[in-house]
Amino acid sequence: MVSKPTAIRGARVVGSRYLRMQRQANPDGRMPLMDHLRELRNRVVKIAVVILVGAGVAWAFYNPIWRFIQRPYCQAVNGCQVDKIGHTLILNGVMDGFYLHIKVSIIAAVVVTSPIWLYQLWAFIAPGLYSREKRWTYLFMGTAVPLFALGCCFAFIAMSRGLKFFISMSGGLTNLFTADTYIGYWIAMIIGFGLCFEVPLFLVILNLARVITHERFKKWRKVIIFLVFVFAGIASPSPDPLTMLLLGGVVVALVEAAEIIIYFNDKRYLRLHPDLNAGLADDELSPIETPEPVDYDSSLN
Repeated sequence: MVSKPTAIRGARVVGSRYLRMQRQANPDGRMPLMDHLRELRNRVVKIAVVILVGAGVAWAFYNPIWRFIQRPYCQAVNGCQVDKIGHTLILNGVMDGFYLHIKVSIIAAVVVTSPIWLYQLWAFIAPGLYSREKRWTYLFMGTAVPLFALGCCFAFIAMSRGLKFFISMSGGLTNLFTADTYIGYWIAMIIGFGLCFEVPLFLVILNLARVITHERFKKWRKVIIFLVFVFAGIASPSPDPLTMLLLGGVVVALVEAAEIIIYFNDKRYLRLHPDLNAGLADDELSPIETPEPVDYDSSLN
């Protein structure tokens, strides 16, 4: 009779041999298309389950979450009052209250569970990346997430200004904003500001890909700043000039910070990849390295 430790040792040997055979048969670790689809399905199912569970928990805390979302509107109308027309959001459908609970719960679940579903996406993509690509991805995510969060903070500050602008355009009429319309405006402001704050990171990525250099950036600085304000005006659903100037001004400051990064990155690139033609006169020949001798078989001639 085989003892238990011996059986465990034998199972480990068989398992290691099986893994070795698998690596020899597929040294790149590639997966068939159907395996990729099954992996994607499993990740999507896990994300859906996590968001649904998070939405169930957020449903229990609906009132404080809704008060947080409604705060910019209350600031715009100088305080929310349920019994006063024009100082509260309205519902004009029988099931609108139920749908509002669902929307708020899902929004809160997507935000709170973002580390989990972002990890699921990363776990699906990471096996196909090299170690260098993974390092760049860590750097990108470590910069993109804080920038997007900073944009969301500025969006929350600017929402009340945008709402005051819309209310001032009513021409003396009473504004009755529905809760569904306000949720759409709230999400658009969050996403618009968040994407605007990603513009500096986009410029740095283009510089790392050698699409934009510091010389080109200096030549096109005025155009880039103008495009930043145009993008800020498009991304912000509020057309008031104060919101656009607030968003555009902060993004321009981040763009200037990105220019400093681009400048030092170009210095590092030139140090690692020196230009052999630098410093030569127009009529001076560039140096040519002596080619190394190549061994060949003289019997082939």
